[in-house]
Amino acid sequence: MSHYDTAVRGYTAKRVEEIETADILIGIPCYNNESTIAHVIQMVTHGLAEYYKDKRSVIVVADGGSTDDTREVAKEFQIKPWQEKIVSIYRGPAGKGTALRSIFESSLRLKVKACAVVDSDLRSITSHWVKHLLDPVLEKGYHFVAPVYMRHKYDGTITNNIVYNLTRALYGKRIRQPIGGDFAFSLDLAKFYSEQDVWQTDVARFGIDIWMTTSAINNGFKICQSNLGVKVHDVKDPSMQLGPMFRQVLWTLFSLMELYEVRWKAIKASEPVETFGIKGFIEPEPVKVNLDALIENFKIGFQQFGSLWKEVFSEGCFQEIENFSKIEKDSFFFPVEVWVKIMYELAATFHAWPQNRNKLIDLMVPLYYGRVASFVNKSLNMSSEDAEKLVEEQAQLFEDYKDYLLQMWDRKG
Repeated sequence: MSHYDTAVRGYTAKRVEEIETADILIGIPCYNNESTIAHVIQMVTHGLAEYYKDKRSVIVVADGGSTDDTREVAKEFQIKPWQEKIVSIYRGPAGKGTALRSIFESSLRLKVKACAVVDSDLRSITSHWVKHLLDPVLEKGYHFVAPVYMRHKYDGTITNNIVYNLTRALYGKRIRQPIGGDFAFSLDLAKFYSEQDVWQTDVARFGIDIWMTTSAINNGFKICQSNLGVKVHDVKDPSMQLGPMFRQVLWTLFSLMELYEVRWKAIKASEPVETFGIKGFIEPEPVKVNLDALIENFKIGFQQFGSLWKEVFSEGCFQEIENFSKIEKDSFFFPVEVWVKIMYELAATFHAWPQNRNKLIDLMVPLYYGRVASFVNKSLNMSSEDAEKLVEEQAQLFEDYKDYLLQMWDRKG
């Protein structure tokens, strides 16, 4: 594997050098987003013009070598004449992490006061997002701004069932969207990120969002979140396409637990973080989910992996899983307490197994489908706002069972 000491190519470095310095940089990592990239750039250029006209702003489109017309569309889109735009292909392993590395490096070279990153597949971004993300850094001295969105109850199932719960229970901060994809950070934090030794690893490919959030929490940076309103993007049906993302996020989460073990073992409860941005709740567009496919995936998983699950999980946990595998669709329900124990036992097993960790994560995918199916059944007649209460109750249970995690971690380790 080649070692890249920078993610910035010569052309980009030269453009950055010509611009010399800037106050604000907005990065847009992209890969094959020709249908949405123009809208995202348009909202960013409007937001910068509307709220930061007196500041020197640069928009950096960090492309992963798109095979469609993403870069051409980005180059042709006219921004305000007093703003700068760089469209570049980053250097290094393919993935969002390397795109972000090139954005961190460009921020450092331009010595910006604040930097924001927005996803390139957003359909709901407005010019206000620019202000909601940047203001806490520019005006209030925060180092990291995580997003909060109004999302449909079936969008963000990995966040709702795993990432929010673990981040909150482990590290004591109630950051609702730790893998949100749209965030802002200070120059200090950009420097910290770019100096970490993760750019040749899997983190640089897919685990980058959770790595950034967890690193910010555990290294003393000042954190808040900003409500950006409704999030509409190219949504994936959780029964079909979430396997790979699920694996990468889980792998990164569990690896970070090893890195920050001393810290999370000492944390007993969680606290809210300051939240800025939009108030109130708007019901987002519905996200379709195939309940039959989710339950089917879980049941096939039981047939394939049942004997392995029996070895990995405690007797009580396995007994519950076996019971679910016999339940019919309408009454399919996976108690939250069991899900919490499954997650904690899995984390402890990951810690105890230096080998075969990928295999372990694969074993988990059907169980995740079962948990999502259960959440869908439970929230069938609820609004997204009401379903949010279920998410909060689940997160509290993850905190309540933290001693169980500690027991398992030490016993298996």
